[in-house]
Amino acid sequence: MANYLQVDKDVYPIGRLDYDSEGLLLLTNDRSLNHRLLDPSFQHHRTYWVQVEGNITDKAIQQLKAGVAIRVDGNLYTTLPAQAQQMPVPHSLPERNPPIRFRKNVPTTWISLSLTEGKNRQVRKMTAAVGFPTLRLVRFSIERVELDNLLPGQVLEVSRNTFLQKLFTR
Repeated sequence: MANYLQVDKDVYPIGRLDYDSEGLLLLTNDRSLNHRLLDPSFQHHRTYWVQVEGNITDKAIQQLKAGVAIRVDGNLYTTLPAQAQQMPVPHSLPERNPPIRFRKNVPTTWISLSLTEGKNRQVRKMTAAVGFPTLRLVRFSIERVELDNLLPGQVLEVSRNTFLQKLFTR
């Protein structure tokens, strides 16, 4: 895998994105901020834009909202309630490289899914559990910090005060 960012050794990502996911990734050398955003007890919101296979149903959306049973480390786990809704195709997103698999006769739907927990591959497991596998997964926001129009590989450096104000001001 290529090294895309040149950062100091004490800079760490807040959260993770797996190889097949894309979107917002926050980097910091502020240990207290890192703790605040990674410790599960703080339950901060992360919003994902998810392209799923098929025309998602209202029943599936309600299941996502209520919490669904998934496997975590081989054990059955019921996710916390989430915010979930169908959304229009996000035209502001650049094309994915490589593109998702395309099947002419299988429709897709985009949903917005906001979680306050972060189990390994949780979004993918949740959508699969309700019968709509994830095709494309984009983290759009962490709390109030949004991807906006940043392109893949683009970096935006902000001051600590600006970042904290945007992150935690409701």
